[in-house]
Amino acid sequence: MDVSEAEGTAITDSAPAVVLAPAEAFPMIDLRAKGEPWERRRAIGKQLRAKVPHAVHAEPVPMDGRPDPVDLIERSNLGRQSRLIPLRMARMAESPFAFLRGAASVMAHDLSRTPRSGINVVMNGDAHISNFGLFGTPQRDVVLDLNDFDEVTIGPWEWDLKRLVASLNVVAREQGVSRSERRRIVGSCVAGYRRSMLDLAPRGPIDVWHRAARADKLDFNGIEIDQDSQLALRKAVEKARRRDNAALLEKVGERQVDGGWRFRLDPPILTAVDEATREAVISGLEHYAESLPRERRFMLSRYHVVDVVHRVVGVGSVGTRAYLALLFGNSDQDALFLQVKEAIAPSHAPFVPALPDPYGSHDGARVVYGQRLLQAVGDPLLGWTTIDDRPFYVRQMKNMKGEIPHSLLSGRSLVFFAFGYGALLARAHARTGDAAAIAGYCGGVESHGFDNALADWAEGYGDQNALDHQALVDAIARNGASDASA
Repeated sequence: MDVSEAEGTAITDSAPAVVLAPAEAFPMIDLRAKGEPWERRRAIGKQLRAKVPHAVHAEPVPMDGRPDPVDLIERSNLGRQSRLIPLRMARMAESPFAFLRGAASVMAHDLSRTPRSGINVVMNGDAHISNFGLFGTPQRDVVLDLNDFDEVTIGPWEWDLKRLVASLNVVAREQGVSRSERRRIVGSCVAGYRRSMLDLAPRGPIDVWHRAARADKLDFNGIEIDQDSQLALRKAVEKARRRDNAALLEKVGERQVDGGWRFRLDPPILTAVDEATREAVISGLEHYAESLPRERRFMLSRYHVVDVVHRVVGVGSVGTRAYLALLFGNSDQDALFLQVKEAIAPSHAPFVPALPDPYGSHDGARVVYGQRLLQAVGDPLLGWTTIDDRPFYVRQMKNMKGEIPHSLLSGRSLVFFAFGYGALLARAHARTGDAAAIAGYCGGVESHGFDNALADWAEGYGDQNALDHQALVDAIARNGASDASA
């Protein structure tokens, strides 16, 4: 996913059309052409402030012509499994934050009507606070990073940052945090993003690509970890280390009378599939292997599938087709869990340029390439496939994965993790975007104009999100969860 015509060129509305082409389209690269110095690219980013000042980002989403948010949610249900739509609606109605998580399509429409800096990146598309988490590396370290990429596409970097600060504002509201403290939390997040981008601007691409945040050694330039945050992090890491395939097998598996293992069904979360679906998933996994590097394909060939179930996941993803496959290798103690999840069109797709093949023609490939580009350390078994003419992606399930429960964060801890998530988002964007141009646009270490603008915007969007959530609750009360917009 290339995001600019030439390395170091800021993408602006007046610039030539952006060339978006997969790596496969470039059998050879040009190692003779010299790019623009990072100082010049930073100056270009600074100049963009004259066209799109920081202050305009504080402006609320225009209400004139804004679609009914419940209608947008109902449209996002199209193509999903109808039996699970009531569950999706019920989960979204639980709280304003649950609504925000599930209403990516609503926020995508809102963001499309806000000012754009003019600089594009490979964006996560759904960078709210709960989409940062812990996962294990092949070396068995635990890192903290972005961990959900269903909505990945190419678009303005600030859309990711605005979704993140909006989620922080909404979570802080649910915890009873005052308005002034909410501004402090959001300001900390934007400062983390801005300072990290400043730090990355002059660094070499290899250095940027290898930046990973080991959870046991978190070190963000500009903030020190407090004792409460350290304690929350240590507990989360210890829990993640216990989440391996063996532990998951004991939790979701059960021995059969013949001694073999099968999933323990737990409706509606884990449900049985018919034989035709089971065979389709196994065939899909066989084809998925073709998307892996040859050495990992060889490793996977030593496993065999023993069971497949349907699994309900997340909030926004409820209703999409998601399967969990149990495989064994050397023995019945050598379990491997693979999640096979349907990939649907990203919510931002109507508002950004169409992606080229293979990203545009297969949403599973889009998710996988996007994750590989944005994550510092990736899942070695990440790949994609097609099942019943629908795109899917495949990843390991629960292997040393964990979360930092935001419900346990308050005060100084929420400020610290807000800063950290902002810094991690900047690292992800710098891997494909122009860090120098973004840093120039955001401003220097002591520049707080952009921070204040996004604090205003997040507060306004927190108000709007609360109204949208109530509209869904009211629609469900009137019509039922399966037909909220009738």
